Amino acid sequence: MQTPNKLFDEMSKLMTNAMGVAQGAKSEAGTAMKSWMDRWLADHDFVSREEFDAVRLMAQKAREENEALRARLDALEGKTK
Repeated sequence: MQTPNKLFDEMSKLMTNAMGVAQGAKSEAGTAMKSWMDRWLADHDFVSREEFDAVRLMAQKAREENEALRARLDALEGKTK
C-alpha cells in the first residue's frame, strides 16, 4: 500500500491553481485586446461588413442600369444614323 505524499498533494494543488489563474489571465487579455481593437477600428472610420456589402450591391445595380442605358442609347443612335 502506498502512503500519500503530502508534498506531491500540495504541488498538485498549486499547479491546479496556477493553471486556473493562467486561464483567467488569458481570458482577460483576450477581452482587453478585443476591446482595444474595437476602439481602434472605430477611431479609424472603418466600415462594417454589412455597410460594405450594401454599398457593393448598390454599385453593382448602378453598373447594370448603366449598361442597360448604354445599350438603349446605342440602339437609338443606330436607328437615327
